[in-house]
Amino acid sequence: MPIYSLKSAIILLGLLTGATACNAKAGTATAVPKPAQDAKLAATTGRQTAIVAGGCFWGIQAVFQHVKGVISATSGYSGGSAKNAEYEIVSTGETGHAESVQIVYDPSQITYGELLRVFFSVAHDPTLLNRQGPDEGTQYRSAIFYSTDEQKRIAEAYIAQLDEAQVFPQRIVTQVVPLQAFYPAEAYHQNYAALHPNQPYIVFNDAPKVAHLRQEFPDLYTGK
Repeated sequence: MPIYSLKSAIILLGLLTGATACNAKAGTATAVPKPAQDAKLAATTGRQTAIVAGGCFWGIQAVFQHVKGVISATSGYSGGSAKNAEYEIVSTGETGHAESVQIVYDPSQITYGELLRVFFSVAHDPTLLNRQGPDEGTQYRSAIFYSTDEQKRIAEAYIAQLDEAQVFPQRIVTQVVPLQAFYPAEAYHQNYAALHPNQPYIVFNDAPKVAHLRQEFPDLYTGK
């Protein structure tokens, strides 16, 4: 895949110039608190879905694959139409799509708000507009695609809470927008971090996110 070598080159160049891997918590004034408004844990097991975007989907998928209560995490595209939900086209930044991850989780084990806490804490930097790490373009924007009124309420309230507490040095730019559709990415994008742990882009951008998850949320981290 052409972008692999491009991302590798960018990371290696960053090392030579002293750049470091992206860390969502870097520079935060305080620890990211729990959401004041959240859903309650369900009384019985089930399946619910959350869809978020925050840079290259490899890292977001890798983080949520290690979160307790997450049944599956799938890389894909949201924000555009089916006709242009293809990696090479999405990479132009002109499709309306964002590289996204569909998270299927058991609401009796983890809440929607807890997933968002992980999203804001270790999965990406929500204050960066249309970029994460070495990746730039609207396809790398920070977004929450809600499918219910409850998800919208929790997401908007949480962003307001974090901004008011000045948890980050800049205001959060994460979009909270209705989900139109989610299109799974090509097979070679799925489980990329797990299948290519020594790839330079993964080593310097995504592996640290999983390490931060384990450090900051030991009760939520699973080594699966």
